[in-house]
Amino acid sequence: MLAPVGNPGRSLVPGPPEGCQLSAVGAWLKFKCLNGQEFVIGGYTDPQGTRVGFGALLLGYYGADGRLHYAGKVGTGFDRPTLTSLHTALAAGERPAPAFEPVRGLPRSRVHWVEPRLVAQVGFSEWTVDGELRHPRFQGLRRDKDPADVVRELP
Repeated sequence: MLAPVGNPGRSLVPGPPEGCQLSAVGAWLKFKCLNGQEFVIGGYTDPQGTRVGFGALLLGYYGADGRLHYAGKVGTGFDRPTLTSLHTALAAGERPAPAFEPVRGLPRSRVHWVEPRLVAQVGFSEWTVDGELRHPRFQGLRRDKDPADVVRELP
C-alpha cells in the first residue's frame, strides 16, 4: 500500500522510472520497463504465408573481440512498404556465409545472409540468459549510425 505524500489534499505517488510504462491492473500498479538499442542486420528469413519481403531480420552487435555476435531475430513492427523496400535493400547485399561469429545458435534454413551494412533500432523487453532478445520489435532504420559502432549496451 502506498501512503500519500505531500500537502493535504494533494497526494503524490512515485511514478515509473524513465523508459517505463504505467498501467493499473485492479488494485495494483504495473510498471513495464522497455529497453531499446540499435543492432546490425546480418541476415533475414524467408516470409511465410501471405507476408511479403521477409519473415524476420537477424540481428547482431560487435563485441570487444571485434566479432559480430548474434542477438536474435525480430519479425514484428514492419508495415508492408517497409517489408518490401527493406527486402530490396537487403537482397542487394547478400553474401554466401554469415558475418556472425560464432555461428552457434544461428537459424539454418530459409535464411539469407547479408553484408552487415544496415542498422536497425529495436525495442525489446530484456536479454535472455542465452544472450538473445526477448519480445523484440522493429522501430526503424538508423541511417545515422555506423554498423561498426554498434555494441551491446548495458543498462
